[in-house]
Amino acid sequence: MTRTVDLNADMGESFGPWIMGRDADLLKIVTSANIACGFHAGDPDVMAETMALAVKNGVGIGAHPGFPDLRGFGRYRIQMPLDQLANAVSYQVSAAQGMARVAGGEMRHVKLHGALGNMTSEDQEMAKVCYSAALDIDPDLYVMVLAGTAQQRAAESLGANFAAEIFADRAYNDDATLVDRRFKGAVIHDAHLAAKRMVAMVQEGAIITESGKRIDARIDTICMHGDTPEAVEIARAVRAALETAGILAKAFPHG
Repeated sequence: MTRTVDLNADMGESFGPWIMGRDADLLKIVTSANIACGFHAGDPDVMAETMALAVKNGVGIGAHPGFPDLRGFGRYRIQMPLDQLANAVSYQVSAAQGMARVAGGEMRHVKLHGALGNMTSEDQEMAKVCYSAALDIDPDLYVMVLAGTAQQRAAESLGANFAAEIFADRAYNDDATLVDRRFKGAVIHDAHLAAKRMVAMVQEGAIITESGKRIDARIDTICMHGDTPEAVEIARAVRAALETAGILAKAFPHG
């Protein structure tokens, strides 16, 4: 049986005249797109354009909600009351759902952005609040979770459809969380290295951490951050290396 894996990228993060990432190029490589909803990045025009391109390329559309943090690009950790956090997620997911339909597509999944994603990978209750807010809008949504973290445990406890994610361009701690971007080596810029790591992880069914530890993991999807300068090169190298290894890029669910 041929092994398949989804390739996803965070995108739609430009704002007005400020351009972030090469979304049009990425959408020719990836199979899923996580599109900013205006809180950490993006705006209605960017959402509309990115979703239309995703539909044109047959790429699965996902909402990418984050903290209300344009200045920090959603990477500042913000302590919000959980009811307010739920409302923030509901607001963004609702906007993405409507914009996707206007673009001629349907929103299929939701993935938490930046600091919100990192905090929920450590805090199961916080993750449940966010995912419940999204699932209240559409209970059939897939939740894209950081494999092996509190996010996955939250999705499992809710009985939600989920896709477990690993990162091509990020280094891992020994608890399956991501190395903080403040530290050297946290972000991987070498496309060849990223591709080699992804083939190894998918073949082994494990996250390989910076220390060399192997953490058994369900792997449904691989992420490339659209704001990484080498994102297109990394995506292209990862897809080519996987296919050379007999692993096909295909949107989840994989059955």
